[in-house]
Amino acid sequence: MIVLRQWADGDWPLLVRLNAPEMTEHLGGPESEAALSARHKRYVASAESPLVHSLAAVLEPEGVAVGSISLWEREWQGMPVYEMGWAILPEYQGRGLATAAVKECVELARGLGRRSEVHAFPSVENVPSNAICRKAGFELIGPVNFEYPKGHWMDCNDWRLSLG
Repeated sequence: MIVLRQWADGDWPLLVRLNAPEMTEHLGGPESEAALSARHKRYVASAESPLVHSLAAVLEPEGVAVGSISLWEREWQGMPVYEMGWAILPEYQGRGLATAAVKECVELARGLGRRSEVHAFPSVENVPSNAICRKAGFELIGPVNFEYPKGHWMDCNDWRLSLG
């Protein structure tokens, strides 16, 4: 159904579409072209990094890139954890693709064996992303005030999944 692959230079058009206002309404709005270009370069470079995994979610067997998912290391409340974020293009939403991508990315995190937990921080108002966390087996810890992007504070839910 969904396959994750490393982000590639040719995924720039996908990232541009994922930066649309309707896709970023819970993330502080679209990024500037310069910020988006820098993000794309980081995503492409993540193929070389053991700490960050930026992946394209590809619909199989069609081979169409329908979204993205990223997994990175961070410290949260004094503990080393993974954080995860995702986005699926509007015309592919509601088909279970994001949940499948999250579950596959959790298995990637488990295989890395570097952290014992994965966290996701969707906006409290982002009903679909909160439902994805629940369907993927995350436990709701509770609301937190979270800075994303830098300088933009938002009310999020802290969802946690144990990798043990």
